[in-house]
Order: sequence, then structure tokens, then C-alpha cells
Amino acid sequence: GASGRIGIKAVISAEPDGTTLLLGPMGPMALHPIAYSNLDFDPLKDLAAVSQVATFDLAITVGPGSPATSIAGLVAWIKENPNQANYGTPGLGGLPHFFAVMFSSAAGIKLRNVPYRGSAAVVNDLVSGQLPIAVVPTSDNIELHKAGRTRILATSGASRSPFIEGVPTFKEAGFPISGEGWYGVFAPARTPADVIERLSSAVQASVQDKPTRDRVSGLGLVPTGTSAQALRQIQKADQELWAPAIRASGFKPSD
Repeated sequence: GASGRIGIKAVISAEPDGTTLLLGPMGPMALHPIAYSNLDFDPLKDLAAVSQVATFDLAITVGPGSPATSIAGLVAWIKENPNQANYGTPGLGGLPHFFAVMFSSAAGIKLRNVPYRGSAAVVNDLVSGQLPIAVVPTSDNIELHKAGRTRILATSGASRSPFIEGVPTFKEAGFPISGEGWYGVFAPARTPADVIERLSSAVQASVQDKPTRDRVSGLGLVPTGTSAQALRQIQKADQELWAPAIRASGFKPSD
């Protein structure tokens, strides 16, 4: 949103002395240059990567009354019931929206996005049977899945979610797609290399600290802690990975 971009611009224009840092989500740091034609900053040029701190994956979930018990079963159901192929997301133009586009392309099906305001509203309609499919961050659905009130069919990461058992990745389920969201620390672009190195080492040490790891895991995030170079490579790789889905989604930002 606009307020988030104001915060990013404040860091971009701050003194590059290592005292002003940004903890940013993946969207504006990698995807917004593709999704927003009017973006007035370039995260690859205007910010220096410091360290990725955590990742999260996405889940395709069905309600308790759904006949689908696997992703393949869901695809078969969608092909038989194309008029009901609606999926809820926490909003337009976010990772769940773009991942659903990636999935529908890989599966050769057509899905219609029903954007909500946040995951809670999506999941409520899923549980009540108002909505057949939801695509949300896995962490927003773990407790309901464990209680049997929703059914997570697959998760989007390269490896299985550490927070739920017995749920395959999309690749394991036969669909060659994966994608993760993340949070990373960034500094103003002109920050000296030795300062970046010191900051990166400090962030990595903090993420390796057990109390911090436990807090991060408690939020449904997987703690990582990478080098500055690794985060910059992740930014570039994710731009390439998600660009086709962003363009295929037809997303047009309203601000």
C-alpha cells in the first residue's frame, strides 16, 4: 500500500551509515517492480540487501465438505464443475493471487479469484461452505487444518511445511511449481560494503539465536538468516519466477 511505500522511501533517502534499516516483505522488494507500472523506486538499485530473515509458503485449501482429498482430485473436480471454480485470497495482487495463477496454468484449468480483505474472512467462508477453495499463507490455516475444519491439499514451498504433517508440496503432488514469500532486511543503497557485511553478520547471528528462532517459528515463519549476496540473488530469482504469473493475472493496481 501507499503507507508502506512511504516507509520504504524514507529508508532509501536515509543516511547510508547503517543506522536506518528496513524489514521488508517480499512483495515490494521483488514483485512490485513488475506488478506496479507507476512504482517510483527500484528495490534492486535503491536498496542494499542485508539478510533474508524468514520464509513462508502458501497453501491451497478446501472446506470440510469438499470431495477433493488431493490436488489431483481438486483439479478433476474443477474440470467437472467449472462454474464453481472460485477461490478466495486475502486480496488482489498478492502472493496467493499470483500463486493461484501459477497453479491454474500448470494444471490447465481456469480459476476465478474472489478477493477478500485478509485471510480470516477467506477462511471463515471456506469453513462455512460459502467458498470451495482458498489460497492463503499456510500459517493462516494451520489450526483449522489440524482441527479438521479445513483441508490443506498442498503447500507451495520447495520442501514440506514444518508446521503440518502429511501434506505434500505441489512438486510432490505432480505439479512442477513452487514459490515462497519472505522477509528481509535492507539498507540504503549507498551503504558501504563493510557496513553491510557487519549488519548482515549481526542479523544472521540474531536469527540463529534460539529465542529469536522460536519467536519467528511461532509466527508460522521459517527462520533463515542469509548473506547479503544470497538475499540479492533471491530477489532477482523471484522476479523471474513470478513475472509470468503476475503478467498472466491481469492485475492492475488501483494506487
